[in-house]
Amino acid sequence: MGTINGPTLTSAAVNVLPIVLGPTASGKSELAIHIAQAMGGEIVNCDSMQIYRRFDIGTAKVPAAARRGVRHHLIDVADPEQVFTAGEFARVARDVLGEIAARGRTAVVVGGTGFYLRALLDGLFPGPARDKNIRDRLDRRETRRPGSLHRILSRLDRVAAARIHPNDKNKIIRALEVRLMEGKPMSELFDRGREPLVGFQPIKVGLNPPRPLLYQRMDARAVRIFEQGLIDEVRDLLTAGIPRGAKPFESLGYKEALGVVEGRLTPEQALTATQLETRRYAKRQLTWFRKEHEVHWLFGFGDETAVQQQALALLPL
Repeated sequence: MGTINGPTLTSAAVNVLPIVLGPTASGKSELAIHIAQAMGGEIVNCDSMQIYRRFDIGTAKVPAAARRGVRHHLIDVADPEQVFTAGEFARVARDVLGEIAARGRTAVVVGGTGFYLRALLDGLFPGPARDKNIRDRLDRRETRRPGSLHRILSRLDRVAAARIHPNDKNKIIRALEVRLMEGKPMSELFDRGREPLVGFQPIKVGLNPPRPLLYQRMDARAVRIFEQGLIDEVRDLLTAGIPRGAKPFESLGYKEALGVVEGRLTPEQALTATQLETRRYAKRQLTWFRKEHEVHWLFGFGDETAVQQQALALLPL
């Protein structure tokens, strides 16, 4: 299974905070549930799409029947039209961590959204309040000239542009908004006013399965979510009045299924595109998480017995 890298921990630690991270389809949820059962714990979701209500099939939420009695938090807590920022996630998640600890339970954080995890552990600078006029102006420009905002950001804040994917319009707009309002790049302001998480000792467990096997699982998951009715789910969401510009429609699978509903893609094209984009997303996740400090990397899937045993060996049970 490979070696385990990371710091050691004594059983005397207070408020130990296991964190399961890694690329999509690596078995994070299964490992997190296993850890929670062993430690009398509760799951705290750290996936930016699973927080949204009604977007179920494509976000791979663990069904209630499969949670094996483990309580889950921060799933289905936001409406699809709501913009749920990393800062808001950090604030709500820290409250949840405190509540779990106050009940004498162990919180187990799990998810693949690296920016949310960074916000939770390290905090984010508060930044200026959102300016609707600036944001609307930037959004209109991007609509007229796709890709132009990332090019502008590359000139104004090269560091932020390197961190933000060219397709992540929301983060690009925020970085440009900060640059225009503060007169300085967001990357220079990032450490200002940040408040790291206190009272918890994180233990980061990273899953890094063999790439060919991971790709097989990702491809199979894409097939499964389309067979489970992803296109019908998208059609029902639109019929219910969820605007096509809602944030969850930008995510893997939903974007492609939306293309089918709108007649721009065939189901076969949507599946192939989802599989390709999922591989690209997994690469970005791994690139991000490799920059995380003190991660115990396990070279297998979270549903493998050997990996689960290695993970538990890192924790004070």
